[in-house]
Amino acid sequence: MAYNFGVDSDNLKRLIKLPKNYSFFLFGPRGSGKSHLLNQEFASNAYTIDLLDLELFDKFSRNPMLLREIAGNLPAETTHIVIDEIQKIPKLLDVVHSLIESTKKIFVLTGSSARRLKYGGANLLAGRAFVSDLYPFSAFELGDSFNLQSALEWGLMPKVQSLTEDADKAKYLLSYTKTYLREEIWQEQFIKQLEPFRYFLEVAAQMNGKIINCLKISRDVGVDDKTVSNYYSLLEDTLIGFSLNAYRSSFRKRLSTKPKFYFFDMGVSRCLAGTLSVSLQESTSAYGDAFEHFIILEAIKLASYFQYDYRFGYIHTKDDAEIDLVVDRPGKLPLLVEIKSSKEVREDMLSNFAQLVKDFGDCEAICLCREKQGKLIDNIRVLPWQEGLQKYFID
Repeated sequence: MAYNFGVDSDNLKRLIKLPKNYSFFLFGPRGSGKSHLLNQEFASNAYTIDLLDLELFDKFSRNPMLLREIAGNLPAETTHIVIDEIQKIPKLLDVVHSLIESTKKIFVLTGSSARRLKYGGANLLAGRAFVSDLYPFSAFELGDSFNLQSALEWGLMPKVQSLTEDADKAKYLLSYTKTYLREEIWQEQFIKQLEPFRYFLEVAAQMNGKIINCLKISRDVGVDDKTVSNYYSLLEDTLIGFSLNAYRSSFRKRLSTKPKFYFFDMGVSRCLAGTLSVSLQESTSAYGDAFEHFIILEAIKLASYFQYDYRFGYIHTKDDAEIDLVVDRPGKLPLLVEIKSSKEVREDMLSNFAQLVKDFGDCEAICLCREKQGKLIDNIRVLPWQEGLQKYFID
């Protein structure tokens, strides 16, 4: 099915609020729009260094102090220095640290991977720079241009949203995943063998949103379970996905303690799983899984952008009853979220959730779905997903 519209992102306002007068890191997967956003925000008064440019990479690798020479010769009206993909040359951070202390220049440091910074002993500027995260588009950023079916099937990467033909979207996502393997994984020498990791990516994408079972995946992939665990850490460090941890509480039932794993974008996940050509049909388990993935991503994006100190988890009992999302909110009751892709939520569809809510104790419980009108079922607020996300993660 084709969706004959493309989003013009040039004038699209992102929800993230970037510091104007303080240095900061901006992390996000490649293709999430970091460079475009910074160009919108700082183009008139910024000097940009793109470390994906091989010539610049070579120059600064050989002589990190070149940054000091450049900064010293910039005019006063150039207030910001943007360094794209700072993880490529972590040693530059020592120079940045010194320049923050000795000059009035504001540094904006972007990265699509935190692995070298995390494990390489990089200077993370000891609180002298804020940290912000950018994600693919939110439905609330796209506004009237947002199409749920398109989002579930192709994801919300800015480039994908700008394309009008499904074939072009598929080509972009295939190219994106190959670039990730080639440039983020193989060239950076994060793994010794590419083929097992390539197969792991397919299996992990097919298991997206499911509880991680490293032993089972290791048998499927042909590596040991420790290697599978390291592969998942690599996906997190390169910002390709994140773990949703099991909720820790005094809940009176025996619970799963293993995390789930979600890829950062629905389209990328479907591409890695090899299901891009399969249209999602309403009322199927695949559609429900994709909708759940979408809602969880939206909640995390919005909480990040509006700077809530929220912590996310899930609950799964030994009897296979589950709460899709548990949100710890400082100063408020925990928020328990059931996610249903249905356009009509009935009382019987919420019976297991309602029992878990009662067992949980003091909390606030909601169901996010595709209903058009909110209602109350057994003390559970059933809300259209747009209204629920707005109320609990934006307002």
